[in-house]
Amino acid sequence: MAEADSNSSLQSGILGKRGKERRLSSAQILFAVILSVGLMLTLNFSSRIQADRELQRIHQQVLQEIELLEEQQMQLRAELDYVKGDAYVEMWARDEGKMIRENEVLALLQRVESGAAARAAAVSPVEFQTKPPEPENWELWWALFFDGPPIQLN
Repeated sequence: MAEADSNSSLQSGILGKRGKERRLSSAQILFAVILSVGLMLTLNFSSRIQADRELQRIHQQVLQEIELLEEQQMQLRAELDYVKGDAYVEMWARDEGKMIRENEVLALLQRVESGAAARAAAVSPVEFQTKPPEPENWELWWALFFDGPPIQLN
């Protein structure tokens, strides 16, 4: 019987430990589920907020680039309008093409290094003829009758 008492006391000790074990109530389980869902939502929302901030930064960069490109486009269109105009053609003809209008004289400036060199390099201005020489009367009559330039006898 002593053994039976010790077995029963052993069993009661085990049962007592289990009885002392804490079981979770349904309120605690519900609280844990709500807490874990809330934590997951918080992490999800924080990652979305961070991604939104990055998208906003990229959006601002794109807007700045668009403004810069629109400004460049306006400048290029203004330059295109100028290049298509008569003012540009005249400026190019005078500056780079070295062309002149009728009854104008083209003056080409030369670089002179010193006073003595200036006297040695003094060159009289050269006049260019800007219109073709007028033909003589007999050349006009010749062209009317024979449909061609006159014969050169030289």
